[in-house]
Amino acid sequence: MTATLKFADATATPTALTLHNVYHAYDGHAVVKGVDLSVNPGEVVCLLGPSGCGKTTLLRIAAGLEQLQEGSVALEGVAIATPGRRHLPPEKRNVGLAFQDSALFPHLSVLENVTFGLKHLASSQRRERATLLLEQLGMASYGDAYPHMLSGGQQQRVALARALAPSPRLMLLDEPFSSLDARLRDRIRDDTLHVLKKLGAATLLVTHDPEEAMFMADRIALMRDGRIVQTGTPRELYCAPQDPFVVTFFGDVNELQGKVDNGEVMTPVGRVPASGLAEGSDVKVMIRPEALRVVERDLPDDTHRHSHVVMAKLLGRASLLHLCAHGENGLEAHLHARIPGVFLPAEGQPVDIVLDLSQVFVFPLGA
Repeated sequence: MTATLKFADATATPTALTLHNVYHAYDGHAVVKGVDLSVNPGEVVCLLGPSGCGKTTLLRIAAGLEQLQEGSVALEGVAIATPGRRHLPPEKRNVGLAFQDSALFPHLSVLENVTFGLKHLASSQRRERATLLLEQLGMASYGDAYPHMLSGGQQQRVALARALAPSPRLMLLDEPFSSLDARLRDRIRDDTLHVLKKLGAATLLVTHDPEEAMFMADRIALMRDGRIVQTGTPRELYCAPQDPFVVTFFGDVNELQGKVDNGEVMTPVGRVPASGLAEGSDVKVMIRPEALRVVERDLPDDTHRHSHVVMAKLLGRASLLHLCAHGENGLEAHLHARIPGVFLPAEGQPVDIVLDLSQVFVFPLGA
């Protein structure tokens, strides 16, 4: 079979989805507070954030499952929701939806589930389109099976195929992999990303998992308390965070305090640049465990005036070191270092600690 699936060319439009100044409240409690967000044709955007931050509400507003209260929603430049005036129902928005619960029709076969939304096509075309999608998601041999005969991961693949089958202008995915075990989740989201990119689908994916967002997204919008804190590529959010919340959301950090002196902050592991911060101001220094390079020193074990290892644990692909860092002027701190591979110095082992400043971030203390 040589036919291929393609989405309509949307390059003539500026964005596939535009949310502008969206507010939403439940029983007087604001859960979305003035959000602006766009998804470009062929782009995967991840709405990332902790539970209760408003990301699922935003997705439901885009889908038409929640009535818009304030702001506007547009698909390919055409307004589909404005407060009190226009609300295009979900079934007329031409968006694909996939949720944590696959919600397949139990009385229909896999093939029938995928062709369900293709009644406008001839029978042979419906079957061809469904078969191609199932092939791309590794489910071609299960066309005659029923949902109860499938594993959770297989059901999610079928649900994705069903959502993609009508060639929606926009795919909306709400935590679609969160119910799967870790190894299966990795494989299915990899397959999903390849299919979305191959078909050129504009996609908005909701997740609470920063690793998933970094793997799936062209851009990430990180939310907290109903607002977007920062939007950018995975690299921009990880390497150039604009807020301490952004740093901590992507993993553990060592937090120290200090004072700006001649554009720098003195810490137990050396001086850190603090450009742009007021001279003499109190600051927070955030150091990722990966920023600490540890070098063993041939010194007596009882030389605890030098930085030394408190504990070392193997975590599989990396080793976690608990360090007692000794710096200039008697500064001392307990720090965690994450080292690739097996690196397990003995307790008390003297070490030098070298900073990778690209993984060190300084913010005003009250930020």
